[in-house]
Amino acid sequence: MTEFSMIDAGELKLRAVIQGQGPLVIMVHGFPESWYSWRHQLGPVAEAGFTACAIDVRGYGGSDKPHPVDAYSLAHMANDLVGVADALQPGQPAILLGHDWGAPIVWNTALTRPDKFRAVGALSVPHLGVGTRSFREVFDALFTAKNRFFYQAYFQKEGVAEAELEANPRDFLRKFYYAISGDAPDGTWPNNKTADAKLLEGLVDPDPFPAWLTAADLDYYVDEFTASGFRGPINRYRNHDLDFDWQQQFKDRKIEQPALFIAGNRDLAFNMLGGADPIALMRLQVPRLQVAEVLDGCGHWTQQERPAEVNALLIPWLKAL
Repeated sequence: MTEFSMIDAGELKLRAVIQGQGPLVIMVHGFPESWYSWRHQLGPVAEAGFTACAIDVRGYGGSDKPHPVDAYSLAHMANDLVGVADALQPGQPAILLGHDWGAPIVWNTALTRPDKFRAVGALSVPHLGVGTRSFREVFDALFTAKNRFFYQAYFQKEGVAEAELEANPRDFLRKFYYAISGDAPDGTWPNNKTADAKLLEGLVDPDPFPAWLTAADLDYYVDEFTASGFRGPINRYRNHDLDFDWQQQFKDRKIEQPALFIAGNRDLAFNMLGGADPIALMRLQVPRLQVAEVLDGCGHWTQQERPAEVNALLIPWLKAL
């Protein structure tokens, strides 16, 4: 039976699973996931001599779920991680790990609060520095203006995506998890939809489902989102402009802490830039990038698809800090 802790993070309360004793490692999940996405890392990190803490990000699972869109900005997310660190080990700089949306959350928290966090690791999404324009402007120009579908553009209008995904959370999660996994053949994520399409149009329901996500795993996620809904998770995507404005004060700053990065070569989020080498670009912004590995054949769900390989890179890095 999983034991949950409710952590007063200052602005609100976050639910977490905490194992082990030692220096604090805070694990931050992405969309559409939960603390559960770190289930294969909690035990090994704890056994390596750390306090492993996997949170439900605000809006998810058992954590508080404020209604306003702007409650899900990066500034609030960074404050949440500071609050968790202060609550669990006050006065001791913690270590951050993030995947998917959790990656930019931990990158930006490490960037803006080096006093609170002494190392940062991220999966899937590299840190390429503070942008010169809002990511919303980028995808509007590349996709919407050309009548091409982009999921983050689809997420902008309140209530639209929520209605589609909440109609059948199991159907959504099965199709979405599969479409950007390493098991899905090239082209499973449709790139030819028009801007007025829905998210699930063209996505396939796999049979059988990839072995890395068991029936019990899927049931857990389905139960979580059936209970919580998708407004909070999708609100994160509605803060690109607010995030951009907040980040400008840090545009000349680099992430100076020791860092780790792991991605899959079949991860659409890692390969979003096309031909450019994300890791080479990242080294300019993260000069102490100590581990940078790309796992062959791995898709987007890095630590779930390849737990043994991730842990084999993660644990030695943590121990050497």
